[in-house]
Amino acid sequence: MAMPEIWRFSLHLLTSRWFMAFSSLMILSMAGATFIFGLYSGEIKSSLGYDQTTLNMISFFKDLGGNLAIIAGLIMEIIPPWAVLAIGAILNFFGYFMIWLAVTGRISKPHVWRMCLYICIGANSQSFTNTGATVTCVKNFTSSRGIVLGLLKGAVGLSGAIMTQMYLAFYGDNGKSLILLISWFPVLVSFFFLPSIRIMKVTRQENEVKMLYNLLYFSLGLAGFLLIMIIIQRKLTFDRAEYSLSGAVVLVLVFSPLILVIREELNHWKSKRQVATNFSQLNVSIQMENIPSSAEPESITSCFKSAFKSPNRGEDHTILQALFNIDMLILFVVTTFGVGGTLTAIDNLGQIGKSLNYQDSSISTFVSLVSIWNYLGRVASGFASEIFLRKYNFPRPLMLTFVLLLSCVGHLLIAFGVRNSLYASSILIGFCFGAQWPLILAIISELFGLKYYATLYNFGSIASPIGGYILNVRVAGYLYDKEALKQLAAKGIARKVGEDLNCVGVQCYKQAFLIITAATFAGSIVSLILVLRTRKFYASDIYKKFKEESQVESGNITISRENN
Repeated sequence: MAMPEIWRFSLHLLTSRWFMAFSSLMILSMAGATFIFGLYSGEIKSSLGYDQTTLNMISFFKDLGGNLAIIAGLIMEIIPPWAVLAIGAILNFFGYFMIWLAVTGRISKPHVWRMCLYICIGANSQSFTNTGATVTCVKNFTSSRGIVLGLLKGAVGLSGAIMTQMYLAFYGDNGKSLILLISWFPVLVSFFFLPSIRIMKVTRQENEVKMLYNLLYFSLGLAGFLLIMIIIQRKLTFDRAEYSLSGAVVLVLVFSPLILVIREELNHWKSKRQVATNFSQLNVSIQMENIPSSAEPESITSCFKSAFKSPNRGEDHTILQALFNIDMLILFVVTTFGVGGTLTAIDNLGQIGKSLNYQDSSISTFVSLVSIWNYLGRVASGFASEIFLRKYNFPRPLMLTFVLLLSCVGHLLIAFGVRNSLYASSILIGFCFGAQWPLILAIISELFGLKYYATLYNFGSIASPIGGYILNVRVAGYLYDKEALKQLAAKGIARKVGEDLNCVGVQCYKQAFLIITAATFAGSIVSLILVLRTRKFYASDIYKKFKEESQVESGNITISRENN
């Protein structure tokens, strides 16, 4: 290939749909700082002298920031995706860098509300990152949204384990330095790839699903390597050189899908060149002028008058029509109890391990297991729900119900503290937490359309911090501190001012997770109502509209070729 040809292909590659998908995967693979809170929460607690209730309050604001994404959605309705990603990168650096300054004593000890603000800002960056990358990809792959959501959400789920390996490679086993890493490393990756993130008008390619499966195989290979490293690092003591080597291998595996992208786009580029040779005066503009443009101004009606007049399921809803819809209310309740319960377990995993006398190395293993199985849950629910939907019209809400019931098992294992059961519960909780998101977000896109998906996508996330506050702060944190004070009183020891509270034994979390189990089970019952309400909708071809639009676009291009 001559040098001018290489430059032209490089431009084609950097502006292609598959490179956009690859860029989204890279950005989201580094966006999981909120999922490894258990690794650095102990540093915050010990450095600043917090009790568990205060730490759980900070954890709540982390969850609030990570899921208060409606702002990112509304902003994306008026600015391009790359700008949304840039805002997220700036928020990420400011929030986590201020936390690092606080825990390392480089600034005076901040008030609790300031720490809550810092972590809320840092975590809120993830909502901008998720919105900019995920919503763009879903709109670019409308007929494979379940698979795309599974892949992208899987990348987010795996990012915790990736970031753990990066911090071990860069800084060794130093929790404070982990906070520094998550302040700058995701920002660097985001700014490198964000120029390629944009919404594209592209017809579906024949090998689209095959390519997505190939990307899945690469990500499964990365997940397998990370799981092996977790096991080896738990059994053996690594030095800095060995951590650096494993980190380098992780980076190579993270970027390896680029090989697939280059090969796919090279084939596509050659195909376009061949078409250009056969049809030297190819011009599709005349035919495309008659296609209605989504950018054309629509008739403006009162949004409040139409808020309670929802269109049929699957058609584009306005934001208010979706928010006042009973289906959305049901999803909101399910997310509050389902995601809120699993999120509480993940945020308290470090403290649960300590209360049950697990070693620090084991606690680190639990956090990594959650990350790996979080990833597997996301890709499994995304791909499996898409396959079952296409072949058997199996409704996604029913699969969501099964996931909620499975998470109840993980909560019960924590509640009763069966010996060594925290390994199994980490796997179940991680898997179920991850599996819920592609299902919830795909259901929203299917029931309410894609026109305002950037906003509606994020509305579903608001329920998560609400559930987290109720179950994490008001239930788990309160009952933990109550039991810790009871244990101190039994020993005749008075708590000193500024001393963190530590509870030991199964009783520390037993009552809390029995309550969480009951709440999650109630959420599964509520989700069955949505199954009944949407059974006719999912029995139909829900992608019919997008298939027809794709055929219209392909048909216009073909007509143009024939006419020339």
